[in-house]
Amino acid sequence: MFNKIGLLKIIEEQRKEIQSQKTGLPRSALETLPNLQTHAAIISGVRRCGKSTLLLQRLKKEKSKSLYLGFDDIRLTDFDSQDLILLGNIIKDGKYKTLFLDEPQIVDKWEVFVKSQLEYGVKVFATGSNASLLSRELGTRLTGRHITKELFPFSYKEFIRFKKMKAQAASFQKYIDMGGFPEYLATQRIDVLTHLFSDVLYRDIIVRHGVRDGATLKKIAVYLMANVANMVSANRLQEPFGTNSNTILEYLSYFEDTYLINLVPKFSYSMKMQNRHPKKIYVIDSALQKAASASFTKDYGRLLENAVYWHLRRKSEEIYYFNENNRECDFVLCQNGAPAELVQVCYDFNRETMEREQKGLKEAMDFFKINNAKIITYNQDDMYIQDRKKIMLIPAWKYMA
Repeated sequence: MFNKIGLLKIIEEQRKEIQSQKTGLPRSALETLPNLQTHAAIISGVRRCGKSTLLLQRLKKEKSKSLYLGFDDIRLTDFDSQDLILLGNIIKDGKYKTLFLDEPQIVDKWEVFVKSQLEYGVKVFATGSNASLLSRELGTRLTGRHITKELFPFSYKEFIRFKKMKAQAASFQKYIDMGGFPEYLATQRIDVLTHLFSDVLYRDIIVRHGVRDGATLKKIAVYLMANVANMVSANRLQEPFGTNSNTILEYLSYFEDTYLINLVPKFSYSMKMQNRHPKKIYVIDSALQKAASASFTKDYGRLLENAVYWHLRRKSEEIYYFNENNRECDFVLCQNGAPAELVQVCYDFNRETMEREQKGLKEAMDFFKINNAKIITYNQDDMYIQDRKKIMLIPAWKYMA
């Protein structure tokens, strides 16, 4: 257990450290971050995507008396639930009105502590790197008292602001090559990404979930990173990795919980049918994929599709692919369960690809009775109408800017 003097010293030293830090590029998420006294604002996302920086940006905007505590500090390794009582007393004695907690998940019953602070009228902002764990802990103790805001690596719009570039095909190509992790963009050191990949696997998955066969888990992770925008299923992975499907399903859920990948299901009104079909793999960042994968794809069509997915993912979690009669549409974006937007991705829309892309998109438009759809290209801009259905060709750099 900590004593009051020791904990106050750590809080003061962290305060001085964060005050000296630059806040970096103002994130787009800053404007939509909840600012409520009745609800905790939780920032969730993959490691090193800028959650702590966003917390710092919000802290420096806060006008009330605030206390910050970052738990990714070796001095707080043994911090436990009893020490939360001490922290609560420090908040009360210091008359702090806003509390900023960076990665408090290492502390048992942290969500109970957050709830108590809300009841005392203290605003709370916190970060977390594991979607499922956050959902489970907050859903149990903070039901109706928290709002989660997901943060991802830089969007294309943030990337060009950071790099001071114009929205055009050339800068979008740079975005595909360099990804959106702020620290990597600032340093250009590939080891930033390789260490990030290792930390996610080891600290967020192997240690947290007690995975015994870490070597196989890593092999599967590398395989997934190398197969961006391809189909995957637990059954297909059993033989090559010598692991049963239940274990593979667990691994896949761990990868998704840490935001390393997202798996997109085939659209169906039946959940059972969704689960029967393979899912498509999308990797959190193209530069991380390059660093983590032994066989980085040079297929820019798949990397473009990956970038479009994460652009859509910022708008909604309800994303599916469509496949009927062997005709596919890359993305069906839903709002409140209803299909709202159809998006096809084609790097180079030419005579060879035109028929396939049109047929897949038209099949989806007929199925959903939607008369407007988009084909996202690398750098082609056009519009055509077929059978009273309007299809827009939009360059990715225009679509995402």
